[in-house]
Amino acid sequence: MKRIVPIVLAVALFMENMDSTVIATSLPAIAHDIGTSPIALKLALTSYYVSLAIFIPISGRIADRWGAKLVFRLAIAVFVLGSLACSVSSSLEAFVAARFLQGMGGAMMTPVGRLLLVRSAPKAELVNAMAWFSIPALIGPLVGPPVGGFITTYADWRWIFLINLPIGIIGVLLATRFLPAVEKVAGIRFDIPGFLLSGFACAGLVFGCSVVSLPALPPMVGVVMALAGLVSALVFVRHVRRTEEPVLRLSMLKIPTLRAALLGGIFFRVGSGAVPFLLPLMLQLGFGYTPFQSGLITCVSIGGAIAMKFLAKPLLHRFGFRLALIGAALVGGGLTAVIGLARPETPVAFMLAVLLVGGFFRSMFFTSINALAFADVANKRAGDATAMLAAVQQVSVAMGVALAGGVLESSMLLAGRSEVGVTDFSVAFFVVGAVMAAAVFVFAQMQRDAGDEVAGRRVPAE
Repeated sequence: MKRIVPIVLAVALFMENMDSTVIATSLPAIAHDIGTSPIALKLALTSYYVSLAIFIPISGRIADRWGAKLVFRLAIAVFVLGSLACSVSSSLEAFVAARFLQGMGGAMMTPVGRLLLVRSAPKAELVNAMAWFSIPALIGPLVGPPVGGFITTYADWRWIFLINLPIGIIGVLLATRFLPAVEKVAGIRFDIPGFLLSGFACAGLVFGCSVVSLPALPPMVGVVMALAGLVSALVFVRHVRRTEEPVLRLSMLKIPTLRAALLGGIFFRVGSGAVPFLLPLMLQLGFGYTPFQSGLITCVSIGGAIAMKFLAKPLLHRFGFRLALIGAALVGGGLTAVIGLARPETPVAFMLAVLLVGGFFRSMFFTSINALAFADVANKRAGDATAMLAAVQQVSVAMGVALAGGVLESSMLLAGRSEVGVTDFSVAFFVVGAVMAAAVFVFAQMQRDAGDEVAGRRVPAE
């Protein structure tokens, strides 16, 4: 498969993943400019994830009904409009609404882009295609904090969002020129009650978990929201069992490879999703680094991530999905826990080495499960699998941030401190590293030859 296709699709991942982190170091400046507090502005982060959680489950059906290529281009356009709205916002309410609009575009961009890739790539080429597709997704969240800090320090925070305009326009033009036309799926019907229930479920869980770990609202608000989301999820499961064409086909969980990718991915993503939240805070609050310095140190893991992209297919061909994922979960989780051993006097070279190798194994894990998830999924059901995979990813990352915040607060409370310390971060990294490694228990139950066709270890049946 030509590399230009996954690279063009990856434009969407770059914008979405960069924007999800780029404002983290710029919140004080934005808050001061629009007349609010940095804590209140955390609602803008929450609104983005809530929007993703609401609209991701229906993205596959929309792409099937109106054409994945058309929906992908429209999604980029919506995201760009949301970025423009962010740049001209002058109040908290306007900024939160603009971030929600961005989330709507982001909810369609990534899963529909992955769907286009799955349907246009032969299964034997899927690992390589996924590797190229996910490189900008790894770059985005890594360069986001230093770029946000640099722009805010030397220019104006509004340029953080204005830079999305040329990127988005180029993405639409390249998509029009290079992306293949994927046929629409006939007979698509929309499950409106299921969409509303899944939306309430995802929004409740994401918003609830985020609020519990943030001081923007009382923790009880987050608990109530999370419980409401859980109730909606239970009602949704009951609805799915009685609906012929549900918005999400939970029956697809009977596919062993898809089920393993989803369940194992939850553990690993909950842990890894906490790292971008914990690491900059530890470096700044615990070690006294500036936001720009901490961002530059964090970026080193991109070297390991990119190096892995060229080794993913040969490693999977040699070891298969089962052993590769078990190894990636153990080493990735272990190296995350090792970060908790760092202290202000720890040599920077040690930190860089841990982050570099950790980036390699985290990237290995994500590339592998993204390919494994579709190993045994029929082509006509790829849209359902895409929406399910993307929704679970967003909920898992939000839960990771909530877990990290909860561990920090609990550690401070037990120690009788009012301010976070280095030892609190150590406990948090130990916990999230253990959660990442727990994915091993899921993949250990997989068949040894699971996904061998995608890994190139078995010739496709005629």
